[in-house]
Amino acid sequence: MVGCLLVALLSSWPWLVEPSLRPGVPAPFTVRAPKAATVVDSDALEQRRSQLGPRTHVQVVDARINRELEQRLARQLQAIERLANTGQEQVAPLALSPEERDWLMQLSRRRLGQWEENLRLAQRRMLQQGLIGSVAQQQLEQAAALQLEPMPQPGLGLGARVLAGSLQGRTNLRIDPALSQRLIEDLLTQQGIPTIQVRHGELITRQGQPISAQSYAVLDYFGLVNRRPLVGAWLGHLCEALAACGVLLLLIRRSRPSLEPRQALLALGLLLLVQGFKLWLGSAASPLALLVPATLLLAQGLGTTAGLAWVAVASLLWPLPLAPFNDQRVLVAALVASITAVLAGRQRSRAQLLQLTLFIPLGALTAEWLLLQWAATQAEGDGLLPIGADLPGEALLLGGLLLGVLLISPLLESFFDLLTRTRLLELADLERPLLRRLSREAPGTFEHTLMICGLAEEGGRAIQADTDLIRTGALYHDVGKLHGPQWFIENQNNGDNPHDALDDPQLSAGILQAHVDEGLKLARRHRLPRPLADFIPEHQGTLKMGYFLHEARRRNPAIAESDYRYRGPIPRSRETAVLMLADGCEAALRSLPPDTDEQQARAMVRRIVDARWQDGQLRDSGLTLAELELLVRAFVRVWRRMRHRRIPYPIPARKGYSA
Repeated sequence: MVGCLLVALLSSWPWLVEPSLRPGVPAPFTVRAPKAATVVDSDALEQRRSQLGPRTHVQVVDARINRELEQRLARQLQAIERLANTGQEQVAPLALSPEERDWLMQLSRRRLGQWEENLRLAQRRMLQQGLIGSVAQQQLEQAAALQLEPMPQPGLGLGARVLAGSLQGRTNLRIDPALSQRLIEDLLTQQGIPTIQVRHGELITRQGQPISAQSYAVLDYFGLVNRRPLVGAWLGHLCEALAACGVLLLLIRRSRPSLEPRQALLALGLLLLVQGFKLWLGSAASPLALLVPATLLLAQGLGTTAGLAWVAVASLLWPLPLAPFNDQRVLVAALVASITAVLAGRQRSRAQLLQLTLFIPLGALTAEWLLLQWAATQAEGDGLLPIGADLPGEALLLGGLLLGVLLISPLLESFFDLLTRTRLLELADLERPLLRRLSREAPGTFEHTLMICGLAEEGGRAIQADTDLIRTGALYHDVGKLHGPQWFIENQNNGDNPHDALDDPQLSAGILQAHVDEGLKLARRHRLPRPLADFIPEHQGTLKMGYFLHEARRRNPAIAESDYRYRGPIPRSRETAVLMLADGCEAALRSLPPDTDEQQARAMVRRIVDARWQDGQLRDSGLTLAELELLVRAFVRVWRRMRHRRIPYPIPARKGYSA
């Protein structure tokens, strides 16, 4: 909600605080002067004021700095008094001559105090006139000597040096803004205010052409620039942007039920970033550079539907007014971004995506060139020339941004838990540590997994589901059996079943549930994306543990069925539902005798599928009855391939040799 509100505020910001017109933007209408007028040229006036500013600083004496300098002189005079009492030859930073030292030693206390008071009065007079820090030491000594006249030597020379030393490198002046501004206004009045003479009926702006600073001043004079907040328009655009963000999130959530908040925030954050660049760059913003890279990123991570929905919202929220034919450029950019979303969702490797980053800028360059050619022909009829663009530069910028998206996409995939095609294929590598461990420690489960992959992938292909997601999810759906492979029959090679020794249906049911819980822990430990981790609990849903429920009721008929069901959740996507059905049919298809025909196999699979349907396991999956029939046929096709016959090859008997 906060993300949607930020996007809405930024999208509606121009109608809240900005004037309806400003220099540099294309004029939305043609205006002629309703009457003759003399208008102050505010732009020229501001330029003249900025030129006068650095040269018209008015400085005044700062009383605080004066007190600091007076205290500095007082410390030096105290040091001179100690010299007169102790007979030292130097007062830092002054080096006294023998005559000056003898003169100080012979002074009475009254005459020394009178000499110090003369120095203080001279310093006050110098400070009141203003002091600049860059004045040379010699000039300060000469000025101090003039202030101390007619004092006799050597007191005059020593006093001038003391005063110069206390003031050297210091200034007591500061700039007074009010007096400086008053001086600037006085100078502007003397030079004359720049004005613009407007005749009645004179053309001020032409629709589509950029508004100059002088035209803006004239429009403002005639009251055609609205500076008041457009509350009604702002509320309308705010609600429009909020509704667009809501529709965007609903569409993404519909195509990806396992959508996480951080993934939704990624879509809204990209929309917020693009809206900010639109307002900052204004009419200079490149629609291609703003729309296409973000679409490529979202289409890879969240699917084609998310990319198309994002393009639609970002295009509809484009701020107005636009430069001539820029609305057509936005349409071209939206078309290119839509094609990018469709193609990016189908790419299965980063090499293919790299090729896409080359072809997209070339295609966009061609489309923009054709648009400008069409715009040029249209301009001949109405006299408006399109604003040209640096098409090669824009194509290079677009290509660079797309390459940047590819470079940072692995980091974004990890941070936002995005599941791209390339990441799915990387996770489906059988050399991944978790899958290698499964094949080594639970070989029976691993073979069962590979069999499930074939069934589920063929079923997903039959109903046009995400086969890459199904295949990868099937590889990880039973990794929880690693916590105790010997408890599952496919890993029991010697025929001993530990459940028989346990002889407790409730504990055995807990062990079956544990393979789901442990699988989720392994998924978190190995940082599997959430859509893959969902296959672990959803492939079992809330199915009954039939064998142990039967054993428990044989001992106690009053036992509750809910104690012998998996905790779920039931499948919430078509892909996890396909895996559930494939998992249920795999063992049954394996157990069919060799003489079973296709009709019998199909009837058996259909009974299993109907049982899942009647049990409510497929309620939230989105599968239809027609798709269930397609799945039945697909599973049987895989079974038929599995049980193909081999030709018996004759093997000649080996000759025997004597020792």
